[in-house]
Amino acid sequence: MLYQFLAAIRQPDGTPLKNLRGEITSHLSGVFYRTINLVEEGITPVFVFDGKPPELKKEEIENRRKVKEEAQEKYEMARKEGDIRSMRKYAQATNYLSSKMAGDAKRLLKSMGIPYVQAPAEGEAEAAYLNTKGYSWGAVSQDYDSLLFGASRLIRNLAITGKRKLPNKDVYVEVKVEEIDIDTLLKELGITREQLIDLAILIGTDYNPEGVKGIGPKTALKLIKKHGNIDNAIKSGEVQVDFDPRPIRSLFLNPDVKEPEEKMELGEINKEEILKILVNENDFNQERVEGGIERLTKAVSKMKREGKQQGLDKWF
Repeated sequence: MLYQFLAAIRQPDGTPLKNLRGEITSHLSGVFYRTINLVEEGITPVFVFDGKPPELKKEEIENRRKVKEEAQEKYEMARKEGDIRSMRKYAQATNYLSSKMAGDAKRLLKSMGIPYVQAPAEGEAEAAYLNTKGYSWGAVSQDYDSLLFGASRLIRNLAITGKRKLPNKDVYVEVKVEEIDIDTLLKELGITREQLIDLAILIGTDYNPEGVKGIGPKTALKLIKKHGNIDNAIKSGEVQVDFDPRPIRSLFLNPDVKEPEEKMELGEINKEEILKILVNENDFNQERVEGGIERLTKAVSKMKREGKQQGLDKWF
């Protein structure tokens, strides 16, 4: 979600929101106002922050770094040419999240009384664990990996509102909240979660980005249904791989996760701390921030009076 905010909350030329010291604040604006929107809908959001990525993810991280570098070069070219439209496009692809930015987001969430969890490793794995153990109604992510990690319900597009422009096209589509129930999905596909993981490995995951050459989703499903798992498919000779799928499968089946240290419920709102973070430290408009605090206070009071969150069911 922080990366979504960094990409979306920008000036027409791609410049993100910044404070007077030149530090990026787009992520803080998103955390504050979008989170208030969610609470007003009767939702208790629990933010999960990524920890140290597994060693197997090194290739994917390097690929992402190269994409950002290429985007930065294209942005500079567009800037020299005065191409505002291209500047915004390439600027959105150069997003990075520093430890300070993540830390400031945590401080803001705590001051808002919003629970968060620091994952030991993959955020999607921790979110899936919280969901599996009944701490949450669903795991919210744009990444389908949450299902591979065992989430019973994946919610996509929760923090995205309005319409989204299709890549490289002047076409906009309405963005709707999407729910994927793992039991329904597996039943329709006629496979188990373990087989879904093997299917994903054939197509490509964060731990083997290239997947297996020449194999797409439909072919992967046929192969897994025919052979039962990727190991048998390899033994049969129908699948040739240049990597060992077993460590990848193990990462999804036995991820590094932990029990939450605090209750997954709304806490006390610290108005003074919110104002300090947003207004004093990051030059947000005080009147707007105070208005947001008032909205948050009313929403939290309403939820506590009703005794529990309404759940996301009414969104679908």
